[in-house]
Amino acid sequence: MKTRPLAGPVALAATVVLTATACGGSGDPAVSGGPEKVTVWIMKDSVTDAFLTRFRTGFEAEHKDIDLDIQIQEWDGIGEKVTAALASKDAPDVIEVGNTQVAQYAASGGVRDLSGRTAELSGADWLPGLAEPGRVDGKQYGIPWYAANRVVIYHKDLFARAGVTTPPKTQAEWLTVTAKLNKGRTQGIYLPGQNWYTLSGFVWEEGGDLAVKDGAAWKGALDTSQALAAMDFYRRLQALGKGPKDADEAKPPQAEVFAKGEVAQIIAVPGGAKIVEEINPALKGKLGFFPVPGKTAAKPGAVFTGGSDLIVPEASTHPEAAYEVVKALAGEKWQTDMAKTMSYVPNRTSLARVIQDDEGTAAMAAGAAQGRATPNSPQWAAVEATNPIKQYMTAVLTGTEPAQAAATASQSITKTLGS
Repeated sequence: MKTRPLAGPVALAATVVLTATACGGSGDPAVSGGPEKVTVWIMKDSVTDAFLTRFRTGFEAEHKDIDLDIQIQEWDGIGEKVTAALASKDAPDVIEVGNTQVAQYAASGGVRDLSGRTAELSGADWLPGLAEPGRVDGKQYGIPWYAANRVVIYHKDLFARAGVTTPPKTQAEWLTVTAKLNKGRTQGIYLPGQNWYTLSGFVWEEGGDLAVKDGAAWKGALDTSQALAAMDFYRRLQALGKGPKDADEAKPPQAEVFAKGEVAQIIAVPGGAKIVEEINPALKGKLGFFPVPGKTAAKPGAVFTGGSDLIVPEASTHPEAAYEVVKALAGEKWQTDMAKTMSYVPNRTSLARVIQDDEGTAAMAAGAAQGRATPNSPQWAAVEATNPIKQYMTAVLTGTEPAQAAATASQSITKTLGS
């Protein structure tokens, strides 16, 4: 997801107001005449109204002392709103947050440590791209809810025309196949020069990272040999198409480019295929999916995981009731329902089986097992705001010596993370 990087990720949030007597406090029905109210925030467009209705009905049937009243939260300004809520004495009891936002909120000291609950929540089976950013300094503040990540969407007819019968499974095969596709009017791949989420996956696949912790401080790591190798692979792949070197996938929208029918591949979340088909209905049924290839065929390549985690504020007056909501939303029953409803990747690797009948979501789930998230520094959002990674990529693709450009970008990241 944020991250909403599915952008980038995937954007989400809604507010669930619960009522519970099992959590203690002054809301005992015998005293107050009714159940206690517990507030839960979930982001707009995270899930459908139908899902929320099913969840409310099912949850209330199993928790007679809890009522759910769902209120939608907008993404615009949500960071400031959550920060203020965490510092108040009247905070919600559960909040959905982007997976890469957990560290920022945890730094305030206003998020409850749920480390003691991870075993009961099947934490050993969580997707790393959701679990890792929710864990700060060894403490689990964010409980994984759902994930989404990029896959390769390809034009089946163009693959067949080039004699490519099976999708590539390694980076080397991917380059060979893409070069074969990149003939005449056909672009082997449309890969904009500033698709930094895709580069991040390549960096992780090489064993590197965007930034690393050096003692108590963070420093940029784009100038390591692993990150430089990843950028070189990106450069070679990007050259097998006509993607702009100085823009990301939004300028122009890559779905519009792909919809013209002369691009063999793009890297996007599976839902991007529906947008392409809406623009050009003639492509319906002609698009396929495969996970981003890795260095070997043993497993898919690393990818950026966007999605959401659930947090419980320290100021929650109903922490046990709040936990019951988190437990239910993160549990197998509602994870399965949500995955099938929204085509998200469930929070556990073992639940990937529930979406195997959907080609795009299955490819996404395969990649999600190798998913990662951005460094969990509280200052990472400030890095994305100026994004020296994008500038670095364009510099390399337009001829700047890679090591020099990487050193400049790493210095910028270090400075921002230390501020």
